[in-house]
Amino acid sequence: MNKIFCAALMCATVVSAGAKDISVSPARITNIDAARTDNNLFVAMDIDMSDVKIGSNQELIVTPVLYSATDSLKLQDIIFAGRNRYYNEIRNGGDNNPYLFRNGDKAVANYRVTVPYQSWMSRSDIKLNYDVRSCCGDTIERPEPLPIAQLNMEPPVFAADFVYIPPKVEVDKVREETGSAFVDFVVNKTDIRPSYRNNTVELAKIRETIDLVRNDKDVTITGMNIHGYASPEGPYDNNIRLAKGRTEALKEYVRNLYHFDKDFITTEYTPEDWEGLRKYVENSNINNRQGILDIIDSNLAPDPKNSKIQSTYPTEYAFLLKNEYPALRHSDYVVRYKVRAYYDPKEILQVMRTQPQKLSLAELYAAAQTLEPGSADFNEVFDVAVRMFPSDAIANLNAANAAMGIGNYQAAERYLSKAGDSEQAEYARGVLNALKKNYTAARTHFGNASSIPQAKAALDSINQLESNKNKVNIIVK
Repeated sequence: MNKIFCAALMCATVVSAGAKDISVSPARITNIDAARTDNNLFVAMDIDMSDVKIGSNQELIVTPVLYSATDSLKLQDIIFAGRNRYYNEIRNGGDNNPYLFRNGDKAVANYRVTVPYQSWMSRSDIKLNYDVRSCCGDTIERPEPLPIAQLNMEPPVFAADFVYIPPKVEVDKVREETGSAFVDFVVNKTDIRPSYRNNTVELAKIRETIDLVRNDKDVTITGMNIHGYASPEGPYDNNIRLAKGRTEALKEYVRNLYHFDKDFITTEYTPEDWEGLRKYVENSNINNRQGILDIIDSNLAPDPKNSKIQSTYPTEYAFLLKNEYPALRHSDYVVRYKVRAYYDPKEILQVMRTQPQKLSLAELYAAAQTLEPGSADFNEVFDVAVRMFPSDAIANLNAANAAMGIGNYQAAERYLSKAGDSEQAEYARGVLNALKKNYTAARTHFGNASSIPQAKAALDSINQLESNKNKVNIIVK
């Protein structure tokens, strides 16, 4: 019996539009086909068992089975019965079974079955289980299951073609180091006393920032700005004098320390730092917070404004005077410098990992071109670029492409929100939506990027994906 069911295998690939044949001698299986909708799977095949010889009281039960690595489903049985067994089945209601056949020349089943589609079926196989039974229903022969076909119903995936944009070359790479020092002054005085209170530490902050730049062989220091602030207590006119005088004093201290030219350091001053006070109050849990904010935001002149806070909320004012007003007396400073150009990709990558602020977008992009697209190093370059230039449209666009390449669609969407309205950005938004299967939105974005060659190809790809959404690829065994 086993010899009767041995398979002569032949392979062909078919789809539902044009079914192919498979020959299993002496069983002949032809026209294997499958199709699916969103909810159902249809399986068809013609099974010719006319050459199979079984006894009059025997029956051959053929059971197509759909199976995958995780699950299986038995489809409807097909019964090929010997003469006596066939009429016994008819007498017991078998005439209602479309897949009951008498053994012999007409033992041909045009098998058609529809089952609910389940996700595990997306990549599955079909095999035929055989069971030869006696008149009493006992199994007397069970040949090996016969593999018939492999089904691939996994939906096609959009193949993204990312378009990276080379940034413009930054001719002069001007950078800044910033800081804030809280230099203390004797009450109502403007002269610098380096050893007064905590001035040793605060003045050291400024020197450390300047030295960091001056001692770097790759940069040239080009200038400095100091912006001095006073706090709101006391008469406004006197605060103008203090803010201006103390800022000039700090300028002269730094200039003499490094022997800078007279015009090397520029200065600004703010007599009363109401903006800093407002920020502190807004982010605090101080009592009557909103009332204090309303006074700060009012159109009152500085002196009446300070007096009104003091008279309306004396407890809170005393707290602010002690704990916040000293912090409003500060000097913000900016050290400007120019960085040399880098040309060696290996050196650029080395600098990127230690002092990325020295690099331009164009230098980072040039280094990325030497790396394997999609590799960890390649993606790191564009991640660093967008961190160094968070508002730059090209940096955000290229970072979005890199993020999409590793499936990080959330990051890509965040970057694309700052990538501008160029056609390249619209194309990238189309790619993101296509990868997320939002094809309607993708079409709109690709339409807005009509001058980009990849946009037309992407639209064609989406149309093909949509038309083949429920396509079943069959590999016949």
